[in-house]
Amino acid sequence: MTILKFVIPCVVLLVLGGLLVWEPHIELAFYSRDWIQSEIEPILPLAGCFHPDRVSSQYNLSEALYGHKQTEVHAGLPLRLGMDCYDFAGTIQGPRPLDALGGEERTYYHTYWRTDLAAFGPRQEWMLKSFFATQDTDHTTLVLWSNGDLSGNAILAKWRERFPEAFELRVVDYGELARGTELEGSDLLRVKDTRAWIDGDLVRLLVLWAFGGVWVDMDSLLTRDLAPLLEHEFVTQWDCYDKIYMPFNGALMRFRQHSPYLCEAFHVMVTSQPPRKGTTDWGALLYLKLWRRLVAAGVPPFKVLPFCFSDARSCRLDNRLPDPFASDPKNGQWTLGLGREEGGGLDKALGRIFSVHLHNQWEKAYPAGGWVERLLLRRYEEALSWSRKSDDL
Repeated sequence: MTILKFVIPCVVLLVLGGLLVWEPHIELAFYSRDWIQSEIEPILPLAGCFHPDRVSSQYNLSEALYGHKQTEVHAGLPLRLGMDCYDFAGTIQGPRPLDALGGEERTYYHTYWRTDLAAFGPRQEWMLKSFFATQDTDHTTLVLWSNGDLSGNAILAKWRERFPEAFELRVVDYGELARGTELEGSDLLRVKDTRAWIDGDLVRLLVLWAFGGVWVDMDSLLTRDLAPLLEHEFVTQWDCYDKIYMPFNGALMRFRQHSPYLCEAFHVMVTSQPPRKGTTDWGALLYLKLWRRLVAAGVPPFKVLPFCFSDARSCRLDNRLPDPFASDPKNGQWTLGLGREEGGGLDKALGRIFSVHLHNQWEKAYPAGGWVERLLLRRYEEALSWSRKSDDL
């Protein structure tokens, strides 16, 4: 007992002293070995969607897979250190790559809202404002998909009147969207959960298959024009930690109409175990299965955008974006000696990335005068006010 009286205080002092010197980064995850052996390790063959005889006439296979690209979006590194990821995002510049879009006049952006889970209100409206304030509405259209009729919503009616060519409301018809795919007529089209994870992941793939374009989760705020990314088909990196079984995220993704990548994804869905409710089985796990099958078959895979392009909240404590729902500190600092003031380090970083993904934290409010309000929301309002004045001239 006497020894313990000395040992315990010494251990406590060592731990506290260590915390003054070192900053711990700990992340634990536990996976069933049976699940790994059945869902991760097997690499099954592709369904043949990339065979020239099966590729849609609306999809230019050679250009999409091997054509010249103006930009490079895959860094090849996890970009964990300092401002590396933000700096790399800043290298992605250029106009809308018309040649890479196959001559399409407009690019469709898609998002989804479950009307039975919550009403569409002012908080959800910020995603719309971010789109209209940052994207080229002469060449893009935002389609808000839902599982119910939203035409009577006053907020949405206002934006439909203001941007009749750049904003549409549509109700999801799973049977129609799945026409011509392996999911056509499948009971899997009726699967959903109370978080809108499974059906949300399904809607992503179906609308991109049917119409092509860009998917943006509703819980996102766009920060700049996505035009330089459009020549690529891509998903995004989940975070900077390279989760071995969950490396990909679909909060921001882009595929062309009738893309063979999506055709192969549907094959994986119908030949795998049904998705578990409240999981990303049709999201992160599906993308991983598909990516591994593609490279095993010698097919160039879809691109993977670095984490900070849309999920810069998910990295080290010293370089992640600040908590969007916490008030700014009195010293006005962000990280690495960079400030939060207008024109400061945080402001510049936001100007390089493409979106801020908020991960369904709908119940939290943006602090008055916080960085989200100062550097994003106010600027959306300013851009939209200027746009309205230009329209009135």
